[in-house]
Order: sequence, then structure tokens, then C-alpha cells
Amino acid sequence: MSQDKTLLDVRGLRTAFHTEAGAWPAVDGVDFTVRRGEIVGLVGESGSGKSVTGFSLIGLIDPPGEVVAGEVIFDGIDLCTQTEEQLRKLRGDRIAMIFQDPLMTLNPVLKVGEQMREAIFTHYPKTTRKQADARCVEALEMVGIPSAATRLDNYPHEFSGGMRQRVAIAIAMLNQPELIIADEPTTALDVTIQGQILYQMQKLCRAHDTALIWITHDLGVVAELADRVAVMYAGRIVETGTVDEVLSAPRHPYTRGLLDSMPSTAEPGQRLHQIDGMAPTLAGREIGCAFRPRCPNAIARCAEVPPENTVEGKRSYRCYVPLVQELV
Repeated sequence: MSQDKTLLDVRGLRTAFHTEAGAWPAVDGVDFTVRRGEIVGLVGESGSGKSVTGFSLIGLIDPPGEVVAGEVIFDGIDLCTQTEEQLRKLRGDRIAMIFQDPLMTLNPVLKVGEQMREAIFTHYPKTTRKQADARCVEALEMVGIPSAATRLDNYPHEFSGGMRQRVAIAIAMLNQPELIIADEPTTALDVTIQGQILYQMQKLCRAHDTALIWITHDLGVVAELADRVAVMYAGRIVETGTVDEVLSAPRHPYTRGLLDSMPSTAEPGQRLHQIDGMAPTLAGREIGCAFRPRCPNAIARCAEVPPENTVEGKRSYRCYVPLVQELV
């Protein structure tokens, strides 16, 4: 795997939603990088800004939302400065996105083959029908769909939930993109199907040197799939590092809270741990550290100024009182 070259460099990304009461930032100064062939897990509770970040990267934010600041440098191109027409040429070709619910993204009245061919013809109009069908079958076989050639004539409702998600993944892989953004694509699937899809995604990324941003609330999925992890809270990335470093010795109390909330950490008969309090709304964020009201280690300084990003080797965190102990 070639991970020595940065494919995506996100700098100071800020996405706000305009309301009568003002503009509220859902993504508030996000910075991260993704290398070619690398799998990065973007983790956090619902409302932390993960999905909005993913949509912001490729210009899929609709009014009243707007990317108001920052740069998204993809292979030397600032996506924030591209026109809609220029972005359409990139989407589905060099950059692909897998959405959470395939029923919402697959057209129920079109056969799967028609939808897959459209993804090819849109970017490569000189492709013949025979060539397109061959690529469609190959993509379906890569994600483990049996009898792929005959399934091109099926409608989405003729597939199970897991199979529909595999079709969505196959469509994303059709044009061998350099970057895939996956927005919680396995949340609604059972554990067995989820495991199969995670295996297929990891295998496909390794085979084609494709970079992957996997958006999820599940640290267990990240541990199984990703190379690096970025933890989000209240629109900001509060900790980044390799999966092994972050999950074995988290530096931010929020990361530790997420780890302690995993069912696998609870003893039989013991209540599951939960982080006290609620994640802040867009309008209810603190002046200082947004996690301060829920943090067991908060000090007076936390209420005054948001902590700056502290870099330690290949990992970073935003906290005045970072954790030092390792998980046991």
C-alpha cells in the first residue's frame, strides 16, 4: 500500500447553517489528511459533524448550509473553489460516496444494471454497452454478489438490505476512484453482513490503492477496518492518530468515554457506561472547550479558551488535561 503521498488535505474547513438567529457552525475548523490507499475512520456521536464534514468535502451541502471557510485540497485541486460542473466531473469518477441508506440512493424503478451503466456512461460516454456490462459484473463480483450477470436485470427491491449496500459499494468502485467517502453504510445491517462488507471494503482499497474515509459512531468498526482515526466532537476533531495508538491509549477524555461506552467493555450483568450529559446543539456550544460540561477532568481554563491542537509524533489532541494512562 502506498501511503507516502497525501491525496486529501483538509485545512480549516468550516460549514455553517444560516438561520434567523444567525449562522451556526456544524463543522468548525476541521483539519486532517488522507494518504493514497489509507483508510481513515471519522468517529463521533450523532450531531458531532461527521456526515456534514463528508458532504462538505465534495460540495453536497444545500442551503441553508454553506461551506464558509477552509480548503479541501484533493490531489492539488481545491474542491472549495470548483464550480458545480467541475465537481460533477469528479464525483462518481475520481471521488465516490457511499450513503447510509441504499434505498434512498438507488432508484426503485430502474434496474440495477441501468443505474450502474449510467455511472460509467456519465464519465466515459464512449464506452460500449458490452464493455460497461463487463465492468458492472466485475464490480458486483468484487463485492461478493453471486450470479452477478443475471442480477443486473433485477430491481433494488429484489435484493436484501446487505446486498443493496453491496450494490452501492460496487457503484462507488465502478470507475476505480482515488477516494471513497462512506457515510455509516453498515449502520442498519446485522453484524454478520457488516463484517463481510468491512472485509470487502478493506480488500478493495488495498487492491486498488483507494483511499477511504469511513464515517461512523462505532469504534469497534474502526478498530477492524481503519489505519488511522479522527475523533469528532461538536464540529471539531479532538483527537487523531493511528488506530492502535488512539484505542489503546486515548489522550482526550471524550475518546475514552466512547471507548468505555462500547458493549464489549462491560462486565456481564453490568450497566453500560455512558458519557454524562448531552452533546451540545449548534446554538448551545460553550465559549471554551465544547466538551467541558461533560468532562470529568475539566479545569477553569477549559471554560475560557478552546484548547489548541497539541501534536505528539503522529497523533494530536485538543485538551488541557490529556489522559496518560493506558486502557487495561
